[in-house]
Formats: sequence, structure tokens, C-alpha cells
Amino acid sequence: MNVNANSYVIGVDFGTLSGRAVVVRVADGAELGSAVHVYEHGVIEDTLPASGERLAPDWALQSPRDWIEVLRTAVPAAVAAAGIAPEHVIGLGTDFTACTVLPATADGVPLCEELPTRPHAWPKLWKHHAAQPYADRINTLAADLGEPWLPRYGGKISSEWQFAKALQVLEEDPEVFGRAERWIEAADWIVWRLTGVESRNVCTAGYKGIFQDSYPSAEFLAKLHPRFPELLGKLATGQVGPETGGVRLAPLGGLAGRLSAEAAAWTGLPQGTAVAVGNVDAHVTAAAADAVRPGQMMAIMGTSTCHVLPSDRLAEVPGMCGVVRDGIVPGLWGYEAGQSGVGDIFAWFADTGLPAAHAREAEALGRTPHEHLTELAAAQRVGEHGLVALDWHSGNRSILVDHHLSGVLIGQTLATRPEDVYRALIEATAFGARLIVETFEHAGVPVTEFVAAGGLLQNRFLMQVYADVLRRPVSVIGSGQGPALGSAIHAAVAAGAYPGIQEAAAAMGRRHEQAYVPDPGRADAYDRLYAVYRDLHDAFGDGRLLHELRAIRNGAAA
Repeated sequence: MNVNANSYVIGVDFGTLSGRAVVVRVADGAELGSAVHVYEHGVIEDTLPASGERLAPDWALQSPRDWIEVLRTAVPAAVAAAGIAPEHVIGLGTDFTACTVLPATADGVPLCEELPTRPHAWPKLWKHHAAQPYADRINTLAADLGEPWLPRYGGKISSEWQFAKALQVLEEDPEVFGRAERWIEAADWIVWRLTGVESRNVCTAGYKGIFQDSYPSAEFLAKLHPRFPELLGKLATGQVGPETGGVRLAPLGGLAGRLSAEAAAWTGLPQGTAVAVGNVDAHVTAAAADAVRPGQMMAIMGTSTCHVLPSDRLAEVPGMCGVVRDGIVPGLWGYEAGQSGVGDIFAWFADTGLPAAHAREAEALGRTPHEHLTELAAAQRVGEHGLVALDWHSGNRSILVDHHLSGVLIGQTLATRPEDVYRALIEATAFGARLIVETFEHAGVPVTEFVAAGGLLQNRFLMQVYADVLRRPVSVIGSGQGPALGSAIHAAVAAGAYPGIQEAAAAMGRRHEQAYVPDPGRADAYDRLYAVYRDLHDAFGDGRLLHELRAIRNGAAA
């Protein structure tokens, strides 16, 4: 190891609405300074910035210029806040939402800069769900042909992923598809801009790009569209390797390259600083919580929740997002599952479901709507509201893998109050998490510890509900900036300060074990509600009714 007391690394977390930079001491993981840059364009889901064109339902785009501004503003501000000399920074690591993917030229120029009035030229954010029909086509064909990679993804791929989004571009704007010389995850694109070196990381390729030793074959893709095999050339980096079907993937914690002169000018860091291989925000957080050993399920709870789990066992888990060798840490199988909407659901209800009288009461008490609803909900006994909800307001990622499902709430009466619904929504997301845990364990992949991270940890009532519903203790990360800290840990490995991610995580990561312990009485009461949730889940999970409602909505909006 080469750990100097005056050595620092920077982690940059590119989120859904903003980017955050954190300066971290290599020796012990101490976070010394941070800064946030809020994206000017946020999530582009209503109209296209360049033309004002109205976007169709379920679209979600982003602007690459917002990402570059994070490097220009948040990184120098974090260094200044930390009070350190830039020359003492030995490494930079980044993470991104995924699958957030964009078409670009061979030089890395985003096509939206050349074709700003074409919606399909813009990066598609992870929550772009308009590719669901194309995911359905891919899944049906793969199942019919018995494609060997399909079981590695729980039997279905998501509309959020690279191939479904690429097929949508090809079908709906073939000119943009043809102009795109690269189809690249934002996680890899930002590293390309930092270093001048194009790469593809094993995490996004494996989980979001259907890479299992190789990509799906050209023969398979041609059955979806005669031109679809062209996508394989857009995914290549020029780093050929026959062992991976023509693509050499970069390992997590590896050195992707060194900071270019242009990126050094943006960030204020020395040219030549080590830059780590790109990664996904959820997967990199496991290192920040030192949850990188078999059986430690990490739940990153924010607008959505992503569940990642290292394991020494390979199994086919129904509805999982994927299992990838070396996908979280080298040497282990990395599993991913998730819930498409969690914090987004609570925010939607607080924004739209709070009557004026409740809002005035919250203001008089000095509470935010969330705080007020939480206080009222926490005063109830389990089951007192008589409600059960399905947490599908943003579709279902696991275990049904269907983003055209929608939320369901049953049990309402004229006595139902806003706090009742709010509590039922919190409980629904906990039930969804329990179903994911049970599905893994029934498939022979044990979950020995449930570790939580993300912004929702601030709600202690919510976290206790999770412990009670799961009937197991919940550990919590020891940092409020998990993805950025995890990226910094990967930067320390890339810079040579530690021999591997597990060693760096042990020194720099932290978590509080069993921060929330289940109450036996509440857990028993939740078992009854969970049984109703499972019945409701199975009744509506085929999508027959919910798909019809969505079709009616989309037809009316056309």
C-alpha cells in the first residue's frame, strides 16, 4: 500500500438532478469538503430545450452540458471547502445513474450538440421508460429462441437498458441511429471526457448492456431489425479482445487514464491525476459502506432504490436486474435488483395529495409536508389505516420487470386521511423490498445483512418500518454521500494507494451495524399486511388492467 497522510481523492456523483463532488482523505476516508451543482436543465421530460417540442409520455432526457458544469464548478468548490492544495489530490473517481446512455460521434461529441432539435439525439436518462414496447420485443424473441443470456437477467431485460433504448432510436429516428458512431453510457462518456481515453466498464456493460462474456449476437439482433446489428460496432472501443467477443472491458477500481489538460483546466486539478474506471452510483456505494463481502445486500434508497449484493454463488434469480462476474467487486458475482420508484412516490403524494388544511397545519408547526405526514403516520398502529398499496407508480423493476405497470391503492373509505395513504405508500415500498430479499433467498442466494444508504435514511420512521417489515436488522451507511465516497474509494485504488476495492473499503468505508432492529409485535402485524400485498401483487402483476389504463391515457394525451 502507498497511503500518505497528505493524500486525497475526489469522488464525483452524477445524480438525477445534480452532481456532487466530495474530497476524501485516503488514509481513513474522512470527508473534508463537498460541493453540489444543480443541473440547469434537470430532467428533460416535458419539452425539448432547443425547440420547445413536447415530449411523449414516459420520456426522460438530460443535457451533457450539465454534467460538464459539475466538473467546472463542484470539483473546485469542494477542493476549496476542504482547504487542501490541489496537487495533493492523487485520484478522481466518478459514478453515474444507469442506464443513462447517449449517442455520440467517434470523437465523443454528443449528437444532441449536432442535432439539438431531434429528441432521440439527447441522452436518455435511467428513468426514460418509453422504450417498454421495444424491451417487450427483445424479451419475447430471446425467450422464444432460448437465448443463453436471458436467465442472467431474471428472464427479462428492462426498458431502462441500452438495447431497448437503442432499438427505440433505430425504429423512431433511424437517421440519428445511423449518425451515432458510439452508443455509450454516461458513466463511460464522462471518463472519456476527463481522460481522452474511451473505455467501457464491466459494471454498466454487464448490467445495462446485456454483456455476458459477449454481447447478444448479430444474428439475434437482426431478427429484431435488419440494421440492429450495427449497434455492436457502436458499443466497441477499438480495444479488441477475442475473449470478450471483440470488446475489452475495464475492471472496477482500475486506472482508466489520467486527467487531460482540458479536464485539468475544468477541475483545477493537476494534469495527469489518476482517473478511475467509471461505475454506477448504486454499485459503487457498496464500497462506501464497506459492504463488499458475500451476503451483504446494499439498498441505495432515494428517488428509486437499487439493491446490490456480492455473492460467491451463481444462481438464476427471477426478476433480478442481472448477475455479473466482477460487477461490484472483482472475484465475486454481483447481483442487482431494484424498485423503480420509492422517494419519487412519497414526493408525488406530498406535492399532490396534501389538502390545504394539512399544509397550513404543517407550516404552523414549522414542518415540511414530508415531516408533517411522517409525524402523523408514525402515531398510528400497524394496520390502523386499513390500506395496502402497490409501489408501482414508476413501474416495477424487480421482480416483474414491467415499467408500464402503475400504482394501486385499496381499502380507502370516507374516513381515509392523507397520513393514512402516506404511511401505506411507505409500507408498500418496504413490502417490495421484502419481496426482493425473499426472492433472492428462495433462489439460493443468501442475504446475511441488509445495509441501507441514500437520502431516505433521514426519515427514521421509514427506516424502522423497513426493519419491522423485513423482520431483520437494518444497518446504515456511515456517510450521507455514499456514491461520491464510493467513487473516491475507487479512485484511491486506481491511484495505487490500496491493492483492491475490499482493502480500500475496509480502511475508508463505514457503516453502523443493526441501526434499526425489528419490533416483534409490529413485525407480526406486518406479516398480515404483507400477505395482502402479495395477493394484490399477483392479481395485478400480469398487467392486463394496468396496461389498458396506460393505453387509454396515452391515447387521450396524443
